[in-house]
Amino acid sequence: MANLSTIRQMNASLPVQDLLMPVLFIGHGSPMNGIESNAFSNSWAEMGKTIPVPKAVIVVSAHWFTNGTAVTAMDFPQTIHDFGGFPQALFDVQYPAPGDPALAAEAAGLISSTNVELDHDWGLDHGAWTVLQHMFPLADIPVLQLSIDYRKDPRAHYEMAAELVSLRRKGVLILGSGNMVHNLRMMNWSMINGGGYDWALEINEQFKQLIMNGDHRPLMAYQQLGKAAMLAIPTPEHYLPLLYALGLQLPHDQVSLFNDQAVGGSLTMTSVRIG
Repeated sequence: MANLSTIRQMNASLPVQDLLMPVLFIGHGSPMNGIESNAFSNSWAEMGKTIPVPKAVIVVSAHWFTNGTAVTAMDFPQTIHDFGGFPQALFDVQYPAPGDPALAAEAAGLISSTNVELDHDWGLDHGAWTVLQHMFPLADIPVLQLSIDYRKDPRAHYEMAAELVSLRRKGVLILGSGNMVHNLRMMNWSMINGGGYDWALEINEQFKQLIMNGDHRPLMAYQQLGKAAMLAIPTPEHYLPLLYALGLQLPHDQVSLFNDQAVGGSLTMTSVRIG
């Protein structure tokens, strides 16, 4: 873990750089992906080696769903084990990445569409650390989390994300963590190693086509995409991180998909790289 004073010195005033940092949406799936070596976690590790080393990471996780918007602003965020019924090895994991209070204040200041509170109580939930410990295993890159305000509609989240686009030029990796299709009540454990219901595959294909075509309007109005969309998104918290990633897309950005697989019948791991 890097020395806090060193990181503060490095990030006190992040300079604008020529390189535009990519944006990611990660389908994070089961918390067990945090300690397993599988196709999903291996691709996260490879992504960490492929993209430029970020100055900091801001994660929008499905698991911080709040009344209002907040950003973590502590020196060292705690590792949150926000799940139950898993092996002790998963609860033993710590991801001791530093925070960045100065960046938290800067991010809060960039967002004018809503008030953003500086939070000192949350930390890094499993939507963040299960992915990041594969991408950046040294835990030496500052990590913040930005919460999802459950009172706001999808368009408001998309537009709020766009207010943070200048951070891409400062080397900040913004990462949405959720799942495009996420219906745990309909999970089929006989399909846990791969496979999806027809409706899950159908709507996932539609989501992918819209993403690759840069057609974000229907994705913001997903409730109008029919029954398959409503089965895929019975509650919005796992879907909304996708809109944060898409809201940061610029006209010249290349878009690609990875981990494009359905598991458990009613969940897809499909992930997106922008830029």
